[in-house]
Amino acid sequence: MIDKRKKSYKSANRYKTLVNILGKQYISGSIESPIDFISIAGRGVNSGVINNFRNYFGLTRDRTADLLQVSEPTLYRWTKAQKTLDRNYSVQLFELADLFLFGIEVMNGSEDFFKWLELPNTALGGMEPMDLLEVPEGIAKVRDLLGRIKHSVYS
Repeated sequence: MIDKRKKSYKSANRYKTLVNILGKQYISGSIESPIDFISIAGRGVNSGVINNFRNYFGLTRDRTADLLQVSEPTLYRWTKAQKTLDRNYSVQLFELADLFLFGIEVMNGSEDFFKWLELPNTALGGMEPMDLLEVPEGIAKVRDLLGRIKHSVYS
C-alpha cells in the first residue's frame, strides 16, 4: 500500500513539474494522469509550450522539430504566431516532457539521462533511445525500458 502511495506521489509531483515547465498559462486544467494529456490537448494548447519545453530540457529547435516530426521552419512559424497546436502534437509534447522527467528521475540527473538517450542500447536492438522518440510507440518503448532499469530488471 505504501509503495502505491509513494508512486502516486512521485507521479503527481512529476505532473505538477510538467505543467510548470510547459507553462501554466498555456495548459487549461490539471494533469493527474497521462489520460489528461489527451483531454487538455483537445481543448487546445498554445505553441508557447514548445519554447518552454526546449529551453527547460536544453534542446535545439532542430532537435525539437525532429521529435515532433515537423520541419524546423514550421516549428518556428508556429511559435512565432502563437498557434494553437493540433491535438496530436500537444499530446506528443506532453508525453516527451513526462518521459524526460521520468528519465531524469531514473538516471538521477539530466546529464546522465540525455547521455543515455544518445547511446546504442542492446535492449532496443542496438538503437539509440533518442531515435525511438520520433516513431509511433517509441516513447512507450523507452519508458518501458526506463521502468525496467528503475526496478533493476534491465535486459
